[in-house]
Amino acid sequence: MSQAITAKLKLNLNAEQKALVSQTALAYRDALNYTSQVAFDTGKTSNGLKLQKAVYNELRVRFGLGAQMACNVPRQVSATYKTLWTKVKQSNDAIAKGYRKRRYKGLDKPPKYISRTCTLNYQRDYSFKTKQQVSIITLQGRIVVPYDGYNKHLNLIANGDKVGAAKIVYQRSSKTYYLMVSIEVEVPEINPLKITRVSGVDVGMRYLAVETDLQNKSKFYSGKDPRHKANRYHKARQTLQRKGTRSAKRRLIALSGRERRFIADVNHQISKEIAKPNSLIGLENLTGIRDRTKSKSGKKVSKKQRRAHRNKAKWSFAELHGYIDYKAHLNGSLATKVPAHYTSKSCPKCGHTSDANRPNKRLLFRCECCGHELHADLVGARNIAMRTLLVRQDWMSTGSLSASPDVSGSETKAEILQRFSELRWSSDTSPHHSGTPLDAG
Repeated sequence: MSQAITAKLKLNLNAEQKALVSQTALAYRDALNYTSQVAFDTGKTSNGLKLQKAVYNELRVRFGLGAQMACNVPRQVSATYKTLWTKVKQSNDAIAKGYRKRRYKGLDKPPKYISRTCTLNYQRDYSFKTKQQVSIITLQGRIVVPYDGYNKHLNLIANGDKVGAAKIVYQRSSKTYYLMVSIEVEVPEINPLKITRVSGVDVGMRYLAVETDLQNKSKFYSGKDPRHKANRYHKARQTLQRKGTRSAKRRLIALSGRERRFIADVNHQISKEIAKPNSLIGLENLTGIRDRTKSKSGKKVSKKQRRAHRNKAKWSFAELHGYIDYKAHLNGSLATKVPAHYTSKSCPKCGHTSDANRPNKRLLFRCECCGHELHADLVGARNIAMRTLLVRQDWMSTGSLSASPDVSGSETKAEILQRFSELRWSSDTSPHHSGTPLDAG
């Protein structure tokens, strides 16, 4: 069983080599934008083969790209258009169901590529040499460049682990080029008998993640500082948008990249702590959650509500789930998604489900049936953990891993939820907390 990871290698370029790499990256970016315009003009097509036939010769002659790069460009543009068409379909479905009013406008104009980057295929466009050097193709031929990186990644490359495609990226702040290399590392097959820990993770903005296991050990990952930083980014964007100057627009682009990197860094830190060894980690299946949630807008919506919705929409919980998933594999663990229905409304002690258990979506969960009180986000994490335990039990008995245990095709959603409602948490309702659950502000 293999798991793909990305090695970040710093390219130690001299002045001449840096000029060649810059020339290649800029030509590749221009080729992407040209191909994007062609795709837009031909019915916003996402057909990679059709696009390649239309632009291949132009990419070779006009932009000077090599044969492999001239194939990579239309493939990359095709993937972008496929993603945008998926978002258009999801948007239309959400409008039809009344979840949103505004349509997705991502295909109103051709996607524009801004970053100074290019994709390279192993052996054809780049290859590793001895003495920690890499050979990279440019518009003027190949160059051999020394590189640095994390020792773990350097050892994987030196040991001959399977190397895939790479991407050259440019970091403006340090004016440095990096080579992001995909490496496949072997990880052991996950055996349910070796799973010693089952946990559930609930995500949100007040707490980016709340994790609990079946031993009542819980941890809260506060979203207070990230929220404050997100609000500062929003105010900075508003100021720059009001100015509208060319320099302000450049600043907006830089600010957007900085915010994305900040979100990714926080998600990396959280996922590293959650992905403990020999664990089965339950995550909520949040597919389509943005489209199923009505946006907070209009004159009657308070400034606080709009800010809360903006922060929630901005944070990438899918990215957090993805980081947990791949880091779990590296630690001999597994992450699985379970249905998210009513995890914040169901009492983990008696199973009673009602909106009244959590009036006005406050921090305190109080069951109107049995009187059980607990932090609302911890309730969600406990319900997810119990559903994950059911997944593990079914996995051990059938040998098949499914987020809907023992559910046949004829069973309805109501029957699945009924099965989940029969789950009960242990009588000990005083879990061990790690973190300060009431510091969310």
